[in-house]
Amino acid sequence: MQYRPLGRTGLTVSAMSQGGAAIGQQYGPVSVAEVADCVHAAIDAGVNLIDTSAFYGLGRSEEILGEVLQGGWREKVHICTKAGRLDRTVFDFTPAGMRACVDGSLRRLRTDHVDILLAHDIEFATDYEPVFTETAEVLHQLKKEGKTRFIGMSCYPLGLLRRAIERCDLDVVISYAHFTLQNTQLLTELLPVAEARGVGVLNASPLSLGLLTNQGPPPWHPAPAEIKEACREAAALCRARGADIAALGMRFCFADERIPSTITGTAKKSELEANLRAMREPLDPVLLADVLKVLEPVRDRTWPSGNWKG
Repeated sequence: MQYRPLGRTGLTVSAMSQGGAAIGQQYGPVSVAEVADCVHAAIDAGVNLIDTSAFYGLGRSEEILGEVLQGGWREKVHICTKAGRLDRTVFDFTPAGMRACVDGSLRRLRTDHVDILLAHDIEFATDYEPVFTETAEVLHQLKKEGKTRFIGMSCYPLGLLRRAIERCDLDVVISYAHFTLQNTQLLTELLPVAEARGVGVLNASPLSLGLLTNQGPPPWHPAPAEIKEACREAAALCRARGADIAALGMRFCFADERIPSTITGTAKKSELEANLRAMREPLDPVLLADVLKVLEPVRDRTWPSGNWKG
């Protein structure tokens, strides 16, 4: 396992970290025993960062993690959780709402503090000024109170995340679906601003919410049809070469040492093992070049998310 510094936090994190959405049953049922096998195997393989949220499974992800990290496992990992998003369309970034959410998370995780606490999907706020002031302030207060070691925010629009970095004195941010085979804007549009301020950047959804997989994206995926079609063509090219686009996409992200850690949404040991193999194997430069050529017409194309218009 490779380890890289996470901004100015002083944390050194594994290049692959474990995401908690699948643990919260968001991609189908998974048992506590399966999660325990996966999480324990990940930690044994050197993974030292787990990302979850109060939103994932409406708290179920945190509950399961709280259970499987008993018996000394909690002390081996950094836990990142997110507050403010309560359901698919329910958000509360007010100070009282954030505090209530964090207290619930700590109870479910069976811990007195998390290592990283983020305001979750802030693009769904209806007014961003209170996020930059009141929400940021309560995050700083929770940090002073010892409920979290470090604070940050997450969202899809890079312009909003960049503004949050500039306004809120954050330690860490999570960007998703902006460092993939199809979109590398994280490197050009966000990373320079974050590095200038010592903010650690975590890369989530390296397969772009299922776009860069053989099975393709779920029906609700917000990408335009032309992006979905280009990704289907790229997946077909990989299959014709005896390769898997998901493995190529993971390998592509793991290889870039500018990114401290890429979050992988695994809940089963077999999926974890596939990701570990992707980390160990070298990139095929010919296949990569050919896939990038297929994706070139939709290079860095994005889709709307939330209320951000910037």
